[in-house]
Amino acid sequence: MDIVLYALTALLYGGLAVAGWRSHRHAAVRPMLESVPPVPVAAAAPAASGMSSAGRALLGVALAAHGVLLHTTIFPQNAMVFGFAFALSAMFWLGAGIYWIESFFFPLDGLRLLVLPLACVASLMPLVFGGVRVLPYSAAPLFKLHFLIANIAYGLFAIAALHAILMLLVERRLHAMRGGVAQRHAAAAGNGWLSSWLDTLPPLLTLEKLLFRLIGAGFVLLTLTLVSGILFSEQLIDRALQLDHKTVFAILSWVMFGALLTARRVSGWRGRAALRWVLASFVALLLAYVGSRFVFEVLLHRAVV
Repeated sequence: MDIVLYALTALLYGGLAVAGWRSHRHAAVRPMLESVPPVPVAAAAPAASGMSSAGRALLGVALAAHGVLLHTTIFPQNAMVFGFAFALSAMFWLGAGIYWIESFFFPLDGLRLLVLPLACVASLMPLVFGGVRVLPYSAAPLFKLHFLIANIAYGLFAIAALHAILMLLVERRLHAMRGGVAQRHAAAAGNGWLSSWLDTLPPLLTLEKLLFRLIGAGFVLLTLTLVSGILFSEQLIDRALQLDHKTVFAILSWVMFGALLTARRVSGWRGRAALRWVLASFVALLLAYVGSRFVFEVLLHRAVV
């Protein structure tokens, strides 16, 4: 049964990703094949965007299949199996789910072309990296709450990081468009597929608003993750805080995201520096759990809690 869910999930994610990329590639190539004078980039209308009803329905099926797959593989017969591959799979399942919800309100095809390939690869990773450990305390209600909150936070920050990547690309494109007309036409001719892709996105200010909403919600959940982790640690080993690499990187990412939100509120911090800070904070969060488990499980071949 599990192998059927793996195949269904990967085929749906991969098929939707390939269909989206082909659609945008054809949209970018078609104007070059027509004998119509090129339209200046600054005056070009945004390309049609937004998932079709059929595509959105198929993505819903993929999310359902992926969710069932995660449940059956992480919680087999009242136990718990986990590892860095399962963490990535759960993270991008939640990221794809957040995109799916966003797609009802905003045209985010550009984000879809990033999320779905990553979700496809992540959904298959537990098949390759199965060196996981059964956690003996998985039935503890506090641990289940901690696990759920942590993974939702990771999903929110994963989609926020992808938002930041797209915004950096848009900022770079806008900067290039400030040059002369010849430079704009040369850039458009050389990067037609990229231009078409970025044209599907909402305005930069809308993306920025969505980004900080995601970060704000993720920060609240990350705070709850740290608090519940401290309480669970105290219950399990009679120590409120264990300063290992996982805890240090988790606290570092919490401080970095908190500093970003504070700077945003106090001074309206924005632009490339803020977006790069988002990505650096997300890398710290990845190192907190996914990175540490990868090192122990794959490189050192050691089981970890």
